[in-house]
Amino acid sequence: MADCTTKPGGGAAWVTGSVSTQAGEVKRISTRWNHEDFRGQIKCRLINSFRMNYSIEPGIYAVGNAGPESPVLVSANYKLSFDLLRRELNGLSAWVLVLDTKGINVWCAAGKGSFSTRELVRRIEATQLTDVVRHRDIILPQLAAPGIQAHLVKKETKFSVSYGPIRAKDIPAYLKAGKTATQEMRTISFSLVDRLVLTPMELVPAGRKMLYYFLAVFIIFGLQPEGILFRDAFSTGLPFASMGILAVLAGAFFTPLLLPLIPFRSFAVKGWLAGLIFSVLFIGLKYDFLINNIILLVLTLLLFPALSSYLALNFTGSTPFTGISGVKKELKITLPLYITALAVSLGLTILYLLKKWGIL
Repeated sequence: MADCTTKPGGGAAWVTGSVSTQAGEVKRISTRWNHEDFRGQIKCRLINSFRMNYSIEPGIYAVGNAGPESPVLVSANYKLSFDLLRRELNGLSAWVLVLDTKGINVWCAAGKGSFSTRELVRRIEATQLTDVVRHRDIILPQLAAPGIQAHLVKKETKFSVSYGPIRAKDIPAYLKAGKTATQEMRTISFSLVDRLVLTPMELVPAGRKMLYYFLAVFIIFGLQPEGILFRDAFSTGLPFASMGILAVLAGAFFTPLLLPLIPFRSFAVKGWLAGLIFSVLFIGLKYDFLINNIILLVLTLLLFPALSSYLALNFTGSTPFTGISGVKKELKITLPLYITALAVSLGLTILYLLKKWGIL
């Protein structure tokens, strides 16, 4: 597990020194981001493989002049979660206890079981937290609550669990108020900006696969018994290539962006509806010749809304609206439908080719 950003000569760039405690030396961390931290945040939004490995070593870290009476804040070892927390602690003295969540953010890790009671107890013991601080209180993110049984933590470690605000930016005010959270601090918001920031997480991976889709479309629609005809490939293939792009945008961009405006609770249904509207508008405004071909029309109205629906459903895991169990339940219902839509679409494509070749 790497520290992700390093200084010349080794060591994490965000480590500025150490603090002596009865449990030994503890790394002191910076509350200011450097250019690598900003770069890492952007890459997390754009590159799945980078995000999956963007983690730090679990353990205890010091902020400012942390001492025996300083508060203990708990975080995940997903580096972006850690970075967002430490950035808000400027001017404060505190300890940050980082759990091994397998590089997953707090909310997802709580749902998946890696931000758990067992891991919290294990990390308290491994870092000898009882020798680092005199008090017996730890502050967890509110979104970690699904994975923690506070009474068991108290029983095993003698540490009481307090739940801090949802947003890291509210922690200074929360601590200043004597660990009292306002209603606003407890309320989850998912604004337009929040949704917009998350769209690249599905949009970019889907976009990278479009080249293979384009290649398949042009080969399929250009295919003739005597070979591939480029005229047919572009005349019929281009509309389907274009609608593939629209389906990706409908499911991975416009559905998240217009989330409150699209009816129905299910993300799969929201995405399907967005994909259907885009497909109908595109056919009517640009490629009305598809209306006269019942096979291509059904293929269009079946395949592209399904693709949009699938991408929108993937976005569910990035939102605070549905837990892991809700995502699994929706997948259990929709996955067979997606497979069926794909199989029928493949059958319609073959039927279209056979009719075009005069075999049927």
